[in-house]
Amino acid sequence: MKYIFLIASFNALFFSFLILQKKKALHDKILICWLIYLGFYTGIYGLFSDKLFTGFHLLSVSFISLLLLHGPFLYFYISALIDNKAQFNRAELLHFVPFILFNLFIIISSFFPEISERIRLDHLESEHKTPLLFNAFLLFTVISGPFYFMLSILLFKKLDINIFNNFSSYENVNLDWLRRLVYTFGGIWTILMIFTTIHHVFQMFSWIFCTHGLTLSLSAFIILIGYYGLKQKEIFIQYPNRDTKYVTEPKTKYAGIFIKDADIEQYVAKLKHFMTTQKPYLDANISLPELANKLDIPSHHLSRVINEQFGVNFFDFINQYRIEEVKTRIGNPEYENLSLLGIAFDCGFNTKSAFNRVFKKMTDFTPSEFRKQV
Repeated sequence: MKYIFLIASFNALFFSFLILQKKKALHDKILICWLIYLGFYTGIYGLFSDKLFTGFHLLSVSFISLLLLHGPFLYFYISALIDNKAQFNRAELLHFVPFILFNLFIIISSFFPEISERIRLDHLESEHKTPLLFNAFLLFTVISGPFYFMLSILLFKKLDINIFNNFSSYENVNLDWLRRLVYTFGGIWTILMIFTTIHHVFQMFSWIFCTHGLTLSLSAFIILIGYYGLKQKEIFIQYPNRDTKYVTEPKTKYAGIFIKDADIEQYVAKLKHFMTTQKPYLDANISLPELANKLDIPSHHLSRVINEQFGVNFFDFINQYRIEEVKTRIGNPEYENLSLLGIAFDCGFNTKSAFNRVFKKMTDFTPSEFRKQV
């Protein structure tokens, strides 16, 4: 088993080295630190797990406290991916407070043998009651993982809102690989933590079963997060123009910005004319900032006009035009030799699944059903 942990450790450090060669965004820097942490954690466990938990009881507790870092790294990584304004500031350090306090408690306890001897994970000193504060820190370690997995799910909901407000296609920016990773390992991690709690309270199962399970799940996680994280590109790129930027705040943030009625009418007319004559929706990668730049309208103003004057988000606004273009071409003899998918790609869709899903949503027909009707 230890060879699996050592291989995972090597992979973590290798992936971090590869990511160092990239043009690094904030999420890449976080991932590098995360992989280095995971690499050393699994490597140390693989080399010393047979001695660590029996011969060095305080050091083993400090080693377990490292699990408090896994959740914050996950949270920071997703935050950096879904928010182009994300920055690492002093407030973020609060996420590391439990880890720091846990280790301060261990260090201070080491000066008091009557306390330190009762701080164990192997239950060899079960005739003495473990300190209440130690149990509290262990409980916090147990709930830390599920807590951050839930925070991550909330971040994904925020990502969905940002996608539909800024992008015209969903497939390349939806972070499906990371969602599946979080849901899968969130469930596995929670189950293993439940087993660990049962072991500590009722002394059921073996401690090695719990620690091997946690480290084995981390080993699989390393391979997947390293591979996909290496390929992950920045979603919300920075534009040099201050007015050309993504809109990632709730509507209430810009609802108070005053825009003259005459300006709104001008924006609506300009937008309709540009969509009809220039057909920017044929570009599969058109985004809100890019359209705002073409129209010379601030991104926040354009987003507000689309939301309030057309009653839809940017994603639906663009895809309405694409669907109408598809319907027009399906009924045009000039395009009768093209397949439905060929027409869809020409009209700005970049995958078959996206085309079928959007077409069905906006027409209540599948593309093939609509073509038969025509």
